Amino acid sequence: MKKIGILGGMSPESTTLYYEHITRTYTARFGDYGYPEILIYSVNFQKFVDWQHNGQWDKAARAMAEALERLHMAGADFGLIATNTMHIVFEEVQRAVHMPLLSIIEATAEAIFTAGMRSVGLLGTVFTMSERFFRDGLERSGITVLVPEPADQEQINEVIYQELCRGEIRPSSRQLFLEIIERLRGRGAQGIVLGCTEIPLLVEPQHCDVPLFNTALLHAEKALGFALEPAG
Repeated sequence: MKKIGILGGMSPESTTLYYEHITRTYTARFGDYGYPEILIYSVNFQKFVDWQHNGQWDKAARAMAEALERLHMAGADFGLIATNTMHIVFEEVQRAVHMPLLSIIEATAEAIFTAGMRSVGLLGTVFTMSERFFRDGLERSGITVLVPEPADQEQINEVIYQELCRGEIRPSSRQLFLEIIERLRGRGAQGIVLGCTEIPLLVEPQHCDVPLFNTALLHAEKALGFALEPAG
């Protein structure tokens, strides 16, 4: 099996989802504990928060490339950036790293297309919702993407950074997200992309009757499948 390298820590809450899904899904599927070897590089998240808010994406890209190269030197055969927002510089990072990286956006697009949906709402950090990188990735697969209104985007972003990234789950924030989801559905969204790897901590399928696309789990599932494919 191929060794998996996970660039994590953005935030630690989401990084654990990847590890748990890959290992537990393997055991549930095959009945043993022979899951792929996983290397995790957990970064200093504050640096990335500062770079994001200062628009210093070049510094973030260099730091991620350096960390992924360390994973590669430690034995990883391919890598994952365990966060949606930082995929804004995915192509730049991939060019600087000497191993393949699996895109969370491509994994999500494949799942939406397989589900037969052509219009989805996108929730995430303000960067994921307002910038074009995630929407463009889905639209290349023929999927229409709807994003919340600017005021809703700001509230979502506040909850992500001030609550979810700290492991805080508040019922009032869940209600806010559900109201925003309902507004997106009213505009034509057939499903909702949880385009921040922390949002599934707050909004789960039992909380609403709209299909949810958990990007972290889709990404982790794609990694497991890739790790199990024969090398070469």
